[in-house]
Amino acid sequence: MANKNLHQAKDSKKDEFYTQLADIERELKHYKDHFKGKVVYCNCDDPRVSKFFHYFSYGFEDLGLKKLMATCYKSQQMDLFSQNNAEQAIYLEYEGDKNGNFIPDAEEIGIKPLKGDGDFRSEESIALLKQADIVVTNPPFSLFREYVAQLIEHDKKFLIIGSMNAITYKEIFRLVKEDKLWFGASIKSGDREFGVPNDYPLNAVGSRIDESGNKFIRVKGVRWFTNLDYDERHEDLVLYKKYTPEEYPKYDNFDAINVDKTKDIPADYEGYIGVPITFMDKYNPAQFEIVKFRKGDDDKDLCINGKPPYFRIIVKNKKLLTHPKEE
Repeated sequence: MANKNLHQAKDSKKDEFYTQLADIERELKHYKDHFKGKVVYCNCDDPRVSKFFHYFSYGFEDLGLKKLMATCYKSQQMDLFSQNNAEQAIYLEYEGDKNGNFIPDAEEIGIKPLKGDGDFRSEESIALLKQADIVVTNPPFSLFREYVAQLIEHDKKFLIIGSMNAITYKEIFRLVKEDKLWFGASIKSGDREFGVPNDYPLNAVGSRIDESGNKFIRVKGVRWFTNLDYDERHEDLVLYKKYTPEEYPKYDNFDAINVDKTKDIPADYEGYIGVPITFMDKYNPAQFEIVKFRKGDDDKDLCINGKPPYFRIIVKNKKLLTHPKEE
C-alpha cells in the first residue's frame, strides 16, 4: 500500500516526485528492443532534475532512438542548470549526437519556450504527444487516471510509474482486465526513493537531504505501469498448494475462495479465486483470467464472516481442464 507520503502528495497536490536513475535503468533494460527508430516523449519532466531525460539522451544512440522530446511545467527555467524559479514553460528536443563525443551537449538540445504552462493536458503538449511513439515519465500521482486516459485516447505506448493502488480505480482496472495495461518488470515489493522539490516538507521516516541539499523521500507501493510487452510477463506462476475448505474459506456474497498471499493459490482449484492486488506482479494472461474486482453478487465489498479483506481481484486458472459456468 502507498504510505503517508502518497496521501500527503494527493492532499497537497505536491506530487512532483523525481524517479531515480537506478530505478529507471532496472526497468528499461527489459524493453530496449521497443525503442529502435522511435520518438520518445517525457511530458512531465523538468530536464534539470529528470533522470528520464538523462537516461534517454545519454543512451540515444545505443537505443537507436529517432527523437527525444520533453516538456516541463512553467516553474522551470530555460537554462538546464538553473533553479526552479522561472515562469516559462519549455519544450526540449534532442535528435542525437552531432559533434562526435556521444554526449548530449547543451548546444545539441533544442530549447524552445511554450506559449502555455506546459501542462500535459494543454494543446501544445497534446500536439507533441501526437508525434510520439512511446511516453516514458513519472506523471503526477494525483492525476494518474486522467493521465492514463489521455494516453489510451491517443493510442500511445507508455511506461510510467505510479501507485500500485491505481489498479483499484475502475478506469484502470478495466484496462488491466482487458490486457491493455499491466505492471512492469522490475518493482515487485518494497519502497523506492524519489527526489522532491526544495519546498516539499520532510516529515516521514526515510526522508533525507544529501550533501548538495537535495531532498528525498521513500515511498511504498509504487509500480511501473506499461503496455510494452516483456518476456517475464508470460512466465507461469508456479503453484504447489492443494485446496482444502479449511484453509480457503469462501466469501459470504460470492462463490469464490479467498487467498491472502499469491504464493498460496491452490494448484488444483477450478473455481473462482479471490487474490490480493499484489497478484498482478505475477499475472500471466495465458495462465489466469481476471473475472472481476472487489464486489460480490450483491454489489457490495467481498466479505468473509461479515468482514471485508483488503481489495481482492477475482481470477480463475485457465490451465485447468474444467471451469465454472460463466455468469
